[in-house]
Amino acid sequence: MARLSQLSRSIRDRAVLVTGAASGMGRATARLFADEGARVAVCDLDADGAERVAAEIGAAGGRAHAFALDVTDASACRRVVDRTIEAFGGLNILVNNAGTVAQGAIDDPDFDASWERVLDVNLRSHTYLIRAALEALRAGGDGRIVNVASTEALGGTARNSPYTASKHGVAGLTKALAVELGSQGITVNCVCPGPIRTGMTQWIPEQDKQTFARRRVPLKRYGEPEEVAHMILNLALPASSFVNGSVILVDGGLHIKFGA
Repeated sequence: MARLSQLSRSIRDRAVLVTGAASGMGRATARLFADEGARVAVCDLDADGAERVAAEIGAAGGRAHAFALDVTDASACRRVVDRTIEAFGGLNILVNNAGTVAQGAIDDPDFDASWERVLDVNLRSHTYLIRAALEALRAGGDGRIVNVASTEALGGTARNSPYTASKHGVAGLTKALAVELGSQGITVNCVCPGPIRTGMTQWIPEQDKQTFARRRVPLKRYGEPEEVAHMILNLALPASSFVNGSVILVDGGLHIKFGA
């Protein structure tokens, strides 16, 4: 049957770089993109974890390269982007997913160190990678940047100010660059996951997870990493060419529910 639509939903053969890809949402994103035929640069501070994910993709018939990457190192970001372009012949999609959290009060003795670390990983690193990838993303005329923030980008939680500030920054960076880069054919969008079963939430007792979900999430559960990965994929599709500067929640309806 002939197709009646014009825009493609295929990312086959497109090159994507995913940070924080050794576990959680990053791993789910790398695997999903590979399932859809993309060539994936699996990047993580955990070099062994990145290798494992690349091996999983290869065993399933996909194409991936693993790269050890400290996203707070600007020169390392440049090297990994260059190696990705060399391996794949270009770079079409950048997914800034790497993140960290450090909880504590504003008057904690180690607040300054926590602030610097969280802002470096969660926000400043995005600028390193975007700047390194920009020439390649421009080259195809339809580059995609997807930044992963959090529902904390739209609200706030006590004793979590470095993380909350960093995620507000990611949303702001997304909007500013969407305006700046849109005329160059590059879309920039942001995904804000809510309560997801990842390494950042594994310390929360299961009973507490269930109680929180019943009270606060209309779907009455935590989300799975792959559910976030599918939204990231949607924003990276060629067909998503008119979605730009959006901050999209993947939170089971958490943000719309009033009360405890």
